Amino acid sequence: MEKLNIVVLNSHPIQYFAPLYRQMAEEETIQLKVYYCSKHGFNGEIDQQFKTGIQWDIPLLDGYDYEFLPNMALKPSIYSFWGLLNFSVLQKLRKLPKGIVLVHGWAYAINWLTIVIGCILGHTICLRAESPLNLERIKNRALLWIRKVLLKQCLFRFVHHFLYIGSQNRAFYEWYGVPADKLIFTPYAVDNQRFLRQYTELSRNTVILKEQLGLPTSKRIILYSGKYVQKKRPLDLLRAFKALNRSDVALVLMGEGELRPVMEQYIRVHQLTDVFLTGFVNQSKVAEYYAVADLYVMCSDERETWGLSTNEAMNFALPLVLSSQVGCADDLLSEAENGFSYSCGDIAELTNTLQQFLYLSTEKIREMGMCSQLKIQTYSYEVIIQKLKEKLLPC
Repeated sequence: MEKLNIVVLNSHPIQYFAPLYRQMAEEETIQLKVYYCSKHGFNGEIDQQFKTGIQWDIPLLDGYDYEFLPNMALKPSIYSFWGLLNFSVLQKLRKLPKGIVLVHGWAYAINWLTIVIGCILGHTICLRAESPLNLERIKNRALLWIRKVLLKQCLFRFVHHFLYIGSQNRAFYEWYGVPADKLIFTPYAVDNQRFLRQYTELSRNTVILKEQLGLPTSKRIILYSGKYVQKKRPLDLLRAFKALNRSDVALVLMGEGELRPVMEQYIRVHQLTDVFLTGFVNQSKVAEYYAVADLYVMCSDERETWGLSTNEAMNFALPLVLSSQVGCADDLLSEAENGFSYSCGDIAELTNTLQQFLYLSTEKIREMGMCSQLKIQTYSYEVIIQKLKEKLLPC
């Protein structure tokens, strides 16, 4: 039986990718090895955006073959281009039989080296990144010219297949001249199986769960999930919630970050009640908040290249309200079927959109939520694996 020999290069273990690797390793037709350039996230390091120590509480290394590579960078970091210099991967590529090398993005020097050297050594290079076209278009002309030279004229020439995560990402590659036959759809996905199990378990006792979380049991819950940072615009949602001026709704902002003091001040000045700032919630607990919510909202600007918490929320049968600039909006939101969109930064439109949702019947909200849950099943690890096998396995 022909097998896909796949080597993956990743900056560090990521909670959304590890379950995918486990599932890939279970495939009889795939031989997988994952190389990590850093142990970031295993020692409680301070996340620059969460502004708190992060140590994920779900298994990130179980069920697949992996190796941490020594980092020779002078200042090791996942936050800088020169922060990951794991030169040993190049030696490993030289010794490995010809196969598939899957690199995540071009944010680090070692990624560039792996792509170029891997191609020269005869490996099939697959590149997976998040970049959406709407973010690219707003860059200034000088920067775009530099990027066209570095990406289109240099790096992309060494890539055999571009694994696009959604329509905005595909449009990005097409804008840079990547031909259609080099594009493979590998949708951005979360561990749907785990979240669906949790949905089934937790949705039976939402009143009790609300009490345990300290949330009002008789009010509809609007849920935000993400870091409290500028690009995610949590203050937009706070302002819209204030404008709603309704006593039958509570707002939960699940996350943490640098904007917390500003948000707390806004809540205090405007004497907002039924607003809950949860702080950082780890992976084993996020399901509880999704399970008690009635609506999921993401207010981010164009710097939100996808927004994987939207995938999570959809597994819990939640209708959506998404800013038009969110990277996943074109793919995951069907207007009026499973949610609504609004113009990013327009507080009045966001407020009206929330009102529109709150006027819906319970039956209609449930119907929209079921539409979300059904739709997200096509953005799965199974689809990623199937698309890779269809395109890369020898006929």
